[in-house]
Amino acid sequence: MADQAALESILKEIELVEGVHDAVLVSRSGQYLAGTIPEGAFPDTFVAMFAILVGAAETATSELKERLDTVVVNMESSKIVIVNDGPKAIFVLRSRHDADVPMIKAQLERYSRKIEEYL
Repeated sequence: MADQAALESILKEIELVEGVHDAVLVSRSGQYLAGTIPEGAFPDTFVAMFAILVGAAETATSELKERLDTVVVNMESSKIVIVNDGPKAIFVLRSRHDADVPMIKAQLERYSRKIEEYL
C-alpha cells in the first residue's frame, strides 16, 4: 500500500521547484496517487487523460525504437510537463509557460527513488 502522507510531502517539495505550480503523481493506469490537482480541474478526468496521453506517446515513440522521456503540453499561459517515473507512476506538473523543463526534470530525479520507495 502506498504511503500517502510521504508521497504528499514529496510532491509539496516538488511544488517549491522554481516555475512549478502544481505537482501530481498519477499511476500508469490513470489513478490519482497524490499531489495537487489544479483548481477547477475535475480530478478523475485530469489524471486519467494524462495517463492516456503518455501511453499514446510511448506507443508512437516505440515505433521509432526510442524511449519516451518527457511530454510537454504548451498552453497560452502555462505548460504541463509529464515525466515518466518508472513502471508505476508518472509526474504531471503544471508550470509557468517560460519554465525551464530540463531544470525541472533534473530536480525530479532527486525525488524519483523516494517516490518508488513509497508506492
